[in-house]
Amino acid sequence: MKSEFDAVVQGMHIHPVKSVGGHDAAQAVVEPWGLAGDRRWMLVDTDGTAVTQRERPRLALSSAATLPGGGVRLSAPGRADLVVEPPEPMAATGVTLFGTKFKAVAAGDAAHAWFSDYLGTEVRLMHLDDPARRRTIDADYAPNGETVSFADGFPLQIATSASLDALNALIAEGAHPEEGPLPMNRFRPNVVLDGTVAWAEDDWSRISIGEVSFRVAKPCGRCIITTTDQAGAERGKEPLRTLARHRRIGKALAFGVLVIPENTGTLRVGDPMRVLA
Repeated sequence: MKSEFDAVVQGMHIHPVKSVGGHDAAQAVVEPWGLAGDRRWMLVDTDGTAVTQRERPRLALSSAATLPGGGVRLSAPGRADLVVEPPEPMAATGVTLFGTKFKAVAAGDAAHAWFSDYLGTEVRLMHLDDPARRRTIDADYAPNGETVSFADGFPLQIATSASLDALNALIAEGAHPEEGPLPMNRFRPNVVLDGTVAWAEDDWSRISIGEVSFRVAKPCGRCIITTTDQAGAERGKEPLRTLARHRRIGKALAFGVLVIPENTGTLRVGDPMRVLA
């Protein structure tokens, strides 16, 4: 029988621009607010409000790769790649993410035009030069005042391959099995663990992965982005339909867990995971 002592890091994923495709990583530095380079950029509309795949599923077809020094290389179908360097942190302007207002720095006209032309609507690319600009995580989960980047609410998201297999089995047994099986990229996790039993993460309070320990804050509630095919930008009903029937935890349609680092360090593919509490 599998136990947590069999679990290892199967894969890691960094998404430099919120809601834009990211890239795999063989290793990644864990900072207090998440993996280095993860979700440090975000698109906003003319009012400064975050623009994500919730409103613009076409963002799934674009991608961003981290560059030395914190810049990104942007790619999208039908467009030449664009390299964007971190802007000077002298002219921070207000942005709004899930009703919370804080300041970030505009990337520059070339980046704004690149994404605006791609989406067919005016947007700006913003950089979070200092995660301390954003509010701290909900004090119920982060009594020490931990903060977060442009991620939805917590520094890292962890998922397990066993739970994805179990979810896909439930989809196959449902009324519309043709929508499955779903790949892990529907859920955009930072770390994917292999070797656990399905839904083992429901019982974790603290874990360690390699040299880093984490507090498990809560299950990750899922939104409409998970119904968006990341390879084609089309939307269906899964996995939300199946999660609503089988994985409703409180008000959340849950898959994966949200965690807060207790220390910094480097994670590597193949690192062992241990359940501490």
